[in-house]
Amino acid sequence: MIGIAAAGLLMFHGRIAGISGIAGGIFRREPGDISWRVMFLVGLFAAGLGWGYFFPQDYLVEIKRSTLALIVAGLTVGVGTQLGSGCTSGHGVCGIGRLSKRSTVATVSFMITAAITVFVVNEVLGGSI
Repeated sequence: MIGIAAAGLLMFHGRIAGISGIAGGIFRREPGDISWRVMFLVGLFAAGLGWGYFFPQDYLVEIKRSTLALIVAGLTVGVGTQLGSGCTSGHGVCGIGRLSKRSTVATVSFMITAAITVFVVNEVLGGSI
């Protein structure tokens, strides 16, 4: 469904479905540019709620981290999306789908960094964060 939404947004509106860029664009308040962004994000949220209604077992997840660790992780991801000029949805789904070398490098970098982070937090720090 993400691929179909990304392809539709690109084909019909000429926009890349990078979620961080879509959400960030709401705060730039460009005239005539806010409504489609809000509707796209509402659609993502609604799809998640709908899926959870029909397949609640898919949301049975136990997070073994503190609230502070989750806040720090979220802020770090936000900084990373700014440094990488996009997020995994923009680079990974849309960029690689368009055969973008820049997006392929960015996505590989995201994945390597994620693997190293998981290793350090779980094995070096003992998962205590």
